[in-house]
Amino acid sequence: MSTTTQSTQERNELHRAIWQIANDLRGSVDGWDFKAYVLGMLFYRFISENLTTYINAEEERAGNSGFDYASLSDGEAELGREDTVKEKGFYILPSELFENVRREAKNDENLNETLSAVFKNIEASAKGAESEDDFKGLFADIDVNSPKLGNTVKNRNEKLVKILDAIGDLRFGNFSGNSIDAFGDAYEFLMTMYASNAGKSGGEFFTPQEVSELLARITVLGKNSVNKVYDPACGSGSLLLKFAKVLGKDKVRQGFYGQEINLTTYNLCRINMFLHDVNYDKFDIALGDTLTEPAHWDDEPFDAIVSNPPYSIHWAGADNATLINDPRYSPAGVLAPKSKADLAFTMHMLHWLSTEGVAAIVEFPGVLYRGGAEQKIRRYLIENNFIDTVIQLPPDLFFGTPIATCIIVLKKSKKDNAVFFIDASAGFVRGGNKNKLAPENIEKILSAYAERKDVEHFSKLVPATEILENECNLSVSSYVEQEDTREEIDIVKLNAEIEAIVAREQQLREEINKIIAEIEG
Repeated sequence: MSTTTQSTQERNELHRAIWQIANDLRGSVDGWDFKAYVLGMLFYRFISENLTTYINAEEERAGNSGFDYASLSDGEAELGREDTVKEKGFYILPSELFENVRREAKNDENLNETLSAVFKNIEASAKGAESEDDFKGLFADIDVNSPKLGNTVKNRNEKLVKILDAIGDLRFGNFSGNSIDAFGDAYEFLMTMYASNAGKSGGEFFTPQEVSELLARITVLGKNSVNKVYDPACGSGSLLLKFAKVLGKDKVRQGFYGQEINLTTYNLCRINMFLHDVNYDKFDIALGDTLTEPAHWDDEPFDAIVSNPPYSIHWAGADNATLINDPRYSPAGVLAPKSKADLAFTMHMLHWLSTEGVAAIVEFPGVLYRGGAEQKIRRYLIENNFIDTVIQLPPDLFFGTPIATCIIVLKKSKKDNAVFFIDASAGFVRGGNKNKLAPENIEKILSAYAERKDVEHFSKLVPATEILENECNLSVSSYVEQEDTREEIDIVKLNAEIEAIVAREQQLREEINKIIAEIEG
């Protein structure tokens, strides 16, 4: 058996085990709510092992062979707190490490309180440090005293023991030499499964991995590195973290930036960063409304921006008199409609984009053709040559909606005054209950994007003047003619066949009449 095949099998086995935990242990807790416990304990185990590995390696380098942080007394461990927090951003005393808490869990009648104290202590360890904001509230969604876990403390603790044991028994080291990749991979799998099963209520914050890959690769095409990456509606952070795989973490020189309005999802994003071994000083995820209270005002513009913002949501718009003077929106001379914030996100991203940067944004199709204020914003974008490419995606790719979305690619420095249209609506495979972009589908889109050449029924480069004359319509179908897959019909041949059928029918009728006449005679 090849190493690759074995790795794939072991990864699949791990995924099955994780999903079994997620389903078997949740009992009466809704799957979407129960994810906080599974992901939280996964995170708790990860940072415990991550810290232990780091401290042991440091001691080994100092000549202290055989050192084991987990067996140290809390008093001895306190001596290394300050230096470790500076480097890792947090600290966990040996008695509060996952493996040690798990070992005593069955005999701990106050396990819920033990865990509650441990989580508070981990967050508090970053207080006053540069990492404080990155750890604050990280465990807020893991309510170990929730009645959902059981009606009594005893019942809740029994459930918590089962979760600790199940997460502790997962063998992350088997399929990869890098256990960090294993944790991150497990997290992504869980998020995908939760999003798929949650439907619209939970899936809308999560971008499928293959779409994330496409967006990331579009923005870094031809580049070996970028200063930093940004997502103004970052959800669980899956889009941002694709850059770590596409380019490599070290090639995103200043790190990963994002903003998220939902508190629970904001926590998931920060956890996701840690589980992918992105250190606290390499990410800056903010909580809040990007459109009205944007973070990162003072940062230098971003080389790569990717986003799948919420579709056609309500926002303050014209109700907030100050927004029309906001430097992000004022250049267009009009605000996105109050009931459709899509192009407000687009204008925000354009403003945050560096001169040589690229932004790839998943958009609701209506923004491509709707009139009114949206048409005026499109006119501004086209006249100033900011729209590089529009890609029509297949339907039913995203959790929570079957609609066929599109991608708008923005650039501030273009070599032509035209928009490139790609119709990728037919390029997909069916996977489970959703459509998916296969690797060959992604490569076809990227090749066309790179070459910027007309391909019949697939892509077309259209001068900006033509688009402006067409009421600033950016719908791909307006410029790329779809292939007619209907069967060609030879009318002459068809008529001949019909005549033969009619003649044969007449012959049969005459023969039947003869038979009837003979019977009656």
